[in-house]
Amino acid sequence: MRISQLFGKTQREIPAEAETVSHQLLLRTGMIYQVSAGVYSYLPLAWRVLKKIENIIREEMDAAGGQELMMPVLQPLELWQETGRDRAFGKGLFTLCDRRDRSLCLGPTHEEVITRLVSQYVRSYRDLPRLLYQIQTKFRDEPRPRAGLLRLREFTMKDLYSFDTDEAGLSQSYDKMLKAYQNIYARCGLPTLVVEADSGAIGGKDSHEFMVITENGEDEIIYCPGCQYVANADKAQSIKSKVDSEQPLPLEEVATPGATTIEKLSNFLRIAPNRTLKAVFYTADGEIIFAVIRGDLEINEVKLKNALRCFELHIATEAEVTGAGIVAGYASPVGTRNIKTVVDDSVTPGVNFVAGANKPDTHIRNVNYPRDFKADITTDIAKTHAGEGCPKCGSKLLSTHGIEVGHIFKLGTFLSEKLGAFFTDPEGASHPVIMGCYGIGLGRLLAAAIEQNHDDKGIIWPVSIAPYHIYLCPLYLDSPEVVATAEKLYKELETEGLEVLFDDRQESPGVKFNDADLLGIPIRVTISPRTLKKDSAEVKKRSEKESQLVPLENLAERLKGLAGAE
Repeated sequence: MRISQLFGKTQREIPAEAETVSHQLLLRTGMIYQVSAGVYSYLPLAWRVLKKIENIIREEMDAAGGQELMMPVLQPLELWQETGRDRAFGKGLFTLCDRRDRSLCLGPTHEEVITRLVSQYVRSYRDLPRLLYQIQTKFRDEPRPRAGLLRLREFTMKDLYSFDTDEAGLSQSYDKMLKAYQNIYARCGLPTLVVEADSGAIGGKDSHEFMVITENGEDEIIYCPGCQYVANADKAQSIKSKVDSEQPLPLEEVATPGATTIEKLSNFLRIAPNRTLKAVFYTADGEIIFAVIRGDLEINEVKLKNALRCFELHIATEAEVTGAGIVAGYASPVGTRNIKTVVDDSVTPGVNFVAGANKPDTHIRNVNYPRDFKADITTDIAKTHAGEGCPKCGSKLLSTHGIEVGHIFKLGTFLSEKLGAFFTDPEGASHPVIMGCYGIGLGRLLAAAIEQNHDDKGIIWPVSIAPYHIYLCPLYLDSPEVVATAEKLYKELETEGLEVLFDDRQESPGVKFNDADLLGIPIRVTISPRTLKKDSAEVKKRSEKESQLVPLENLAERLKGLAGAE
């Protein structure tokens, strides 16, 4: 491709609206164009990268036994209502009505459609296992689209679904996909970390994310340097610090004027925050929830939402709190009635906490669980932080940041049971099909590749997904010899199967070199009057500082080897 004919323009200035490195470079290289918030057009260079990523994914899915199909973006809303996941996705689900007032949605994922499809074609254990996948457009009405291709409302995704007869089969499919994903990222030149993850609105049991580690990543990762424990912040657990043990004492009211926060209470009574109980009120699917946690800890709302198995969760408003008869700042689980209470497991081993007294300017000393109050649910609902103990080996946990580039789930049977996907075993008994799902966002992977592979000059593409292999850069095009040599080499390189971006513009060397670095093509080949004096071309890898003079004779073969070994 000649740059003079390439659709798109490079920019020198960093776009003001772009916060992340990948967003900045994708705009500066003329690879994407924003149509609206979270919606982009992919220009030719980016599209070539996406197609290469897609081909790698397709090859690995096929090698693992996957069968490709295509399902519609437009889906009947009633399918989602049957599973209840219309409420789980909530406002993130794009909905519309057709001319006959039938409710439809734009698929954020395709579990419902594929499960109903399988219910029509799978009858017997002989029809299983199956791995079915597609590479298709998804729509999610993100509340805050941001960071270019990292948080979109319209995006391309590979989603594969596994169907098995038992848990052992599901585990085999899961492990097969985990290995295939690792192959994909290795072939794309992206080292990734496999992280325990929360299943979110997808649902299901076990799930893992594949993270590209980068300082600009939007996801926090908690990991242990002493063992193999790794989890995202929404899933991570820790050994919580212990409170000194002592004998339970009788309840005692104490005046605490103005002590409406844990900090104020601790200072007033001269006690450590971990000797207090923090009361936080939420509304879960319209019901007031009382969450109780030790005063030195914070509530992880994802863990709380999972514990409650609710669709919507938010901090209760002042009106909701007042309407429930709660005294803000002095609320206590002691004596509270008719409000569902969730207690963090940090509370259960402790003794003699200070909690609110359910009346203004008053707290209660020596509150003990379960002597003085009960819980509807007792579980881990605390945020995990670096420095806390590893739940597996006790070492101090560390944290880093990453970008999620893939997610795999063990779904189990809840979708197949709701949508009628059953099979008969050898004895003729009917069972629900056991499912898994496995997703990769192509645009996210592209952006993550840039976040992990760049310098202050621009992108440094891994050769396997680079839009072109060679940046052919002739200088001083007023020289007939330079032009003739460049044209000849351009044809030779393409004949050898190399993908060449030919900078045929009448621009200065500085402009051409800057664009070469910005675009990040793996190998730059420069031809100039100086190099031709030695019957050579200057060859420089984008990932290296030094260049070398390489004879023109058999240069195409040499470059083919360089590109293949990059």
